[in-house]
Amino acid sequence: MNKKIAFITLGCKVNLYDTEAMAELFTEKGYEVVDFEEYADVYLINTCTVTNLGDKKSRQMIRRAKRINPNSVVVATGCYAQVASEEVAKIEGINIVIGTKNRSEIVETVENYVDENGVVNNVSDIMGEKEFEPLQISRLTNRTRAYIKIQEGCNRYCTYCIIPYARGPIRSRKPEEVIEEVKKLAENGFKEVVLTGIHVASYGLDLGNITLADIIEKVHSVNGIERIRFSSMEPLAIDDDFVARMAKLPKVCDHYHLSLQSGCNRTLKRMNRKYNAEQYAEACERLRNAFPNVAITTDIIVGFPDETEEDFKESLAFAKKMKLDKIHTFPYSPKKGTPAAKMKNQISGDVKSQRSKEMIALSDKMNIDFLNNNIGKTVPVLFEDMENGFWQGHTTNYIKVLVKSDENLNNKIVDVKLDKIHGVEIVEGTVVK
Repeated sequence: MNKKIAFITLGCKVNLYDTEAMAELFTEKGYEVVDFEEYADVYLINTCTVTNLGDKKSRQMIRRAKRINPNSVVVATGCYAQVASEEVAKIEGINIVIGTKNRSEIVETVENYVDENGVVNNVSDIMGEKEFEPLQISRLTNRTRAYIKIQEGCNRYCTYCIIPYARGPIRSRKPEEVIEEVKKLAENGFKEVVLTGIHVASYGLDLGNITLADIIEKVHSVNGIERIRFSSMEPLAIDDDFVARMAKLPKVCDHYHLSLQSGCNRTLKRMNRKYNAEQYAEACERLRNAFPNVAITTDIIVGFPDETEEDFKESLAFAKKMKLDKIHTFPYSPKKGTPAAKMKNQISGDVKSQRSKEMIALSDKMNIDFLNNNIGKTVPVLFEDMENGFWQGHTTNYIKVLVKSDENLNNKIVDVKLDKIHGVEIVEGTVVK
């Protein structure tokens, strides 16, 4: 009888990709993947450490797995396991700690595990890594959108962020490996790919002979792929050359997640962000000039250490001026091991909560304005699944759309007239015959 393995992924899209790739390694060896709440022989928790809440959830999932099957092998991998391996190794129920490297050997590590040996801690220093670890996906379950990891690590060292210590320095995936994976996904019916990584904008810097724009152009040439997205970008990457090249690629979606973090230059400097508000505004202007219907979404941290009320109001006013289409708002959370956690003038929880409410209220208003600007337009929608009697999918600029149709629209791109806003962040439409 096949052994059973269950996975749970905490955190970002890169973790999601890593989990899918590891699941493929196990299924190739005959394992059956089951839901995390089911009885399994092996439980793998792909941990997150971007906030203290990520650490806490990771610990909870490790304990939960052991409760479901006390005789199972419980494995922790990912960022929390990497930066706090000794802490993770002490969690009740854990058997194997792996981190963010050597995961291509994970099946062998699990199969060689002997309970009598106690906890196996395979975490090693990641800061000297130079090569992209080859994990890849050729098939995905129940999805129309495929995430492809093209890059690992970050050299930016923002003062609030632990991730460079968890993921190590930048390592780019070889272009031929990226294209090989894209072709496999296209052959398996995927129409949309998302190029993802820890710091996607740095793709190619370590390879020396290729840039992010180059790899996007190569992906664009793959038959069967009809949409290309990429994960969070930074404003300095959105220069004239990049925008001009993207504008010539019809498969590139007009949605850019352009990370801001603060609209106040004083705060940006203390965060060790490498751009200022003026440069962010220039990036937005370039995108809007090239893509008339572009959606620009962002992340903003409120309550960063020593953020005065004036600083916050400046950040709020800047976001409003930029007419951003959605803001993911994060109250600052001190992360042990980062410079910001030791900064003076930490902001109280009450103040952070109030600032979050104000930023979220602005985001909600700007999102409604953005949706209203799209009502009445006829646009192509890639449909993903059916829910509550509606087919649901996304426009190129990432508006979630619901339609009623007797036809099976799964994984089809269909023209839809956008009729009205449906609840929050969703638009109802009609299929155009």
